Amino acid sequence: MNLIPLQAIELAKKRLTSIIYHNPLSYAPKLSQLSKAQVFLKKENLQLTGSFKIRGAFNKLSALHEEGKLTHGVIAASAGNHAQGVAYSASHFKVKSVVVMPEATPLLKVESTRNLGAEVLLKGTNYDEAYAYALKMAKEKNYTFIHPFADSEVAAGQGTIALEMLDEQDLDIVLVPVGGGGLISGVASAYRLINPNVKVIGVSAKGARAMFESFHAKRIIKTDSVKTIADGIAVRDVNEGIFECIKQGVDDMVEVDDEEIASAILYLIESQKLVVEGAGAVGIAALLHNKLDLHPHQKVGVILSGGNIDVTMLNLIIEKGLIKTNRKTKFRITLIDKPGSLMKLTDLLTKMDANIVHVSYDRISTKLEYGDAYISITLETKGLEHKEKIRNIMLENGYKFSEIV
Repeated sequence: MNLIPLQAIELAKKRLTSIIYHNPLSYAPKLSQLSKAQVFLKKENLQLTGSFKIRGAFNKLSALHEEGKLTHGVIAASAGNHAQGVAYSASHFKVKSVVVMPEATPLLKVESTRNLGAEVLLKGTNYDEAYAYALKMAKEKNYTFIHPFADSEVAAGQGTIALEMLDEQDLDIVLVPVGGGGLISGVASAYRLINPNVKVIGVSAKGARAMFESFHAKRIIKTDSVKTIADGIAVRDVNEGIFECIKQGVDDMVEVDDEEIASAILYLIESQKLVVEGAGAVGIAALLHNKLDLHPHQKVGVILSGGNIDVTMLNLIIEKGLIKTNRKTKFRITLIDKPGSLMKLTDLLTKMDANIVHVSYDRISTKLEYGDAYISITLETKGLEHKEKIRNIMLENGYKFSEIV
């Protein structure tokens, strides 16, 4: 697949006019200060269905509808966002849709897809296994398969994001999440054909690095497995056509790990008041963790590709983030098991202005000396300095303790 033709992207924009919510680029002052560049956010997490995927899916089904090829229904394989795009689009055109999702897909994405009218089947441990099942079913049932990225009409739909960005800002760099490559193919094609001076940089998850490794090796490298909290870009294999488009249109690729992605999600919640899923936060992770060599005069656009994060995952990220930034601390303390021991400890912590949020008491562990008890205690703290003060006071008062990580 060569670059997506500009006429195809412009046609997609016309088809999407009444469907897409236009989210203008917004300047992020705090992030700009941290990154030492001028950062602008493209908030596709606020898009209809919660992600950019509605663009490609709707454009593809629009093209099929115009050609009279939607008679038997459609089928797709997806970790969630493409699924919702296909389900919404199929409902719009009043055709049957079936979506095959990996078994570990977050419940939020499963239920959202069903609520949009699709029949959902959970098959396989990852996207690639779900994809294989969907292809088999498409052949058996005569459904039209809607690929999440390896399709020129889908990529053209995703490329409409670039047209909107080009209308608003003269950017120097655009950061784009990379999984299968549909989004970056469309975006890179638009920029190459309209303003080739803009650097298009892909950001992948370290736990799904097939496209990253392939890009830098200049040949397709397949991986055996994927494991990342960025489930929207957890793609194991590289499509040949998409890879050719990426080689022509993308300037560079960087990668971020799960800890860096988690910190970016937490940063967006706290500093930008935005809920963004793992795949959507990789560009911010790249900025926060200095994956790029930026200059103050440069304008950087970051595509926040989706916001459909599982609540359980979000809770874990917040909890781990609070501990990592020393705003929550957990200790296990050995006390003499007698009346008043716990009160003496809590009085000491109160004087240190440490808020106790959880306490558990263990007096039967086989590791304890006779007459002792373990206290596991979780505290709200005010940063590293406050935590160190608490540690020092406990040491001065003779407490034996260890930090629980």
